This record gives sequence, structure tokens and C-alpha cells, in this order.
Amino acid sequence: MGELSHVTEAGDVRMVDVGGKPLSRRRAVARATVRMAEETARRLRELPKGDALATAQVAGIMAAKRTSELIPLCHPLPLSHVEVSLEVGVGGVEITAVAETTAQTGVEMEALTAVSVAALTVYDMAKAIDKAMSVTDVRLVEKTKEPE
Repeated sequence: MGELSHVTEAGDVRMVDVGGKPLSRRRAVARATVRMAEETARRLRELPKGDALATAQVAGIMAAKRTSELIPLCHPLPLSHVEVSLEVGVGGVEITAVAETTAQTGVEMEALTAVSVAALTVYDMAKAIDKAMSVTDVRLVEKTKEPE
């Protein structure tokens, strides 16, 4: 296992210096799940377009764009693409986010932030009818880097 990138040998926190790294096309994909009662999922599936899922999608995109404001040591990145998709299953909502940039550091935190905020938005929209929901399995599923 490597060293913690945001902690010095003395234990101080620091922002990683990426100034000497070349620009690379970077992509990250993250997923999260909101588990809920089957009835809650059914009600979400039956909502018209422009509903809670669309709100969660926009919230996830907005969150990705503000990741460096939310996570103190993240670099602000020029995102070239963010996509958030939500799929309602029998007992929950599966959320996937894709973030892309051409930069000197990766976009995994942006993808993870997007799915987290989208999941919290689904939770917020459905909490009045389902007190047992849970946000689970927030994870990075893919990370790529291509030289420019």
C-alpha cells in the first residue's frame, strides 16, 4: 500500500502539487444505490418526467461541478462532461455518474460526489413515505487516463 497523498511525513494535511504533471484525458465512473421498499420504488417509477429522478440527476451534475468547494483538498477541475443516470429497480435506485476532464489529476472525486448527492436527493424526495431507506454501495467502478 502506498502513502497517503494528502498527508506529509510530519502528519500535516496538504493539497497535492500536480503542477509538474502533463495534461491527460481522464474519466471516472462511480455508482451508488438507494435501497427502499418496493412500494417506494414503484411510486418513483410512476412519476411523470421532470420528477424526483430528474431533480436528482441535476443535483448530481451540479455537485460534480462543485466538488473542490465541498472536499477541501480537491483541485478545481475543468470538467468536459458529467453524466448522471438513475435506474429504478424493484427495491431501489441505482445511480451511475461519469465525469471527464483533460487535466493533471483525476476526476474520481467528482464522480463519487455526483452519485452521493444524487442519492441523497432521491432520499430527500422519498423520505416522507419511506423511513427505512438507505444509501449504500457508493463506489468507484472505473478510472481511466489517456495521454494527451
